Amino acid sequence: MKTIYLVDDSGTIRMSMATIMERAGCKVETANDGQEALERLRNGFKPDLLITDVHMPRMDGLTLIREARALPAHARTPILVLTTESQQEKKDEARRNGATGWMVKPVTADNLRAVLGKLLNLDMNAA
Repeated sequence: MKTIYLVDDSGTIRMSMATIMERAGCKVETANDGQEALERLRNGFKPDLLITDVHMPRMDGLTLIREARALPAHARTPILVLTTESQQEKKDEARRNGATGWMVKPVTADNLRAVLGKLLNLDMNAA
């Protein structure tokens, strides 16, 4: 079973996304902001995929991506940005920081399952 680490300051987003991902057969762990997430990553947590919002208190998602990429254990972990931002400059900045991909909220269940299938090599037809 693949483990996804979902980082978002919105409880509603965490709950709705986690439900979709759990129905797709994944284990989901969550964090409220980048600082909380980074502390857990530094303490040895190794998810198969990290999904992060951009705008969060304490530490934003772009900083989280940059800091996570600096950790040898997470240099190659797929990282998706999940945000309301759709500007190309933000996408470029996320990629420079090490993001694998970008999803604009709201994300449909079908789109999320398709991305999970691609990044985690999962059979989403079974979901």
